[in-house]
Amino acid sequence: MPLEKSAGAFRTIGELSQEIGLPRHILRYWETRFTQLRPLQRAGKRRYYRPEDVALVRRINMLLNHEGYTIRGVQSLLAAEPVAGPDSGKASPALAGVRAVRALLADALAQDCR
Repeated sequence: MPLEKSAGAFRTIGELSQEIGLPRHILRYWETRFTQLRPLQRAGKRRYYRPEDVALVRRINMLLNHEGYTIRGVQSLLAAEPVAGPDSGKASPALAGVRAVRALLADALAQDCR
């Protein structure tokens, strides 16, 4: 029985393939069709899927194999979504919480200095 990885751990293509129940060649093919799917590649072209890559693979699998979308349909759907990144203006909930705490600390410091 393989060891369970934490939710935040990187996965190899073999681990993801087994977890999702799809052959490795399908995952490699999806990398050519979906520009959003870009796992890290190390020496020897070994692929390591980050948690966000795993979530995207699960979503693509659901849309293609369970909801009946075509490759082109999923491409259009993913392309229409805003890209989440550092410059996208959409902060993660954790980042929003840190900013709120920082603002509270700045206010307390400003009142303390008066």
